[in-house]
Amino acid sequence: MNPADETLRYPIGRPTLPTAPLGAPGRASYLQQLADLPAQLVATAQAMGGVRLEQPYRPGGWSGRQLIHHLADSHMNCYFRYRLALTEDNPTVRPYDEKAWAELPDVAATPITTSLALLGALHERWLVLLHHLSEAQWQRTFYHPGSETTITLEQALVQYAWHGQHHLAHLKLLLPKA
Repeated sequence: MNPADETLRYPIGRPTLPTAPLGAPGRASYLQQLADLPAQLVATAQAMGGVRLEQPYRPGGWSGRQLIHHLADSHMNCYFRYRLALTEDNPTVRPYDEKAWAELPDVAATPITTSLALLGALHERWLVLLHHLSEAQWQRTFYHPGSETTITLEQALVQYAWHGQHHLAHLKLLLPKA
């Protein structure tokens, strides 16, 4: 992949997961990123306007509409993965075909305001759960067969905080140039 393609595909860089426990102080900024994401998405979507939402952020990339609906789909899946990891020992989570989901008819037919509201409510509920986890619960794990990795809930926090900022940066590529 050439550097320009890499920059468009990963505008904030690739994620780096911690290899040691972060503890409460280390988690604080990631929790804040999850808390801030819904409002940031709303503001960015409003700033870009309707026509730009239908455009891809890069050649071969998703449209702004698809990105917003994808964030709702992906973060719902992560929320359920947390709940599984908190109630089962190292559960195997089910991967899903993100590209196929982005092409389902509800993505084109549903207003983005629906997924933005869903993300707002989901993040509110998810953060209540996250703020009540013990240190031991943060180290609980799930296994993802798609990536063949076992991940702690703390690592998942870092990954999904990055995921939200990653796609927010994609949306910002669609903003009008000043």
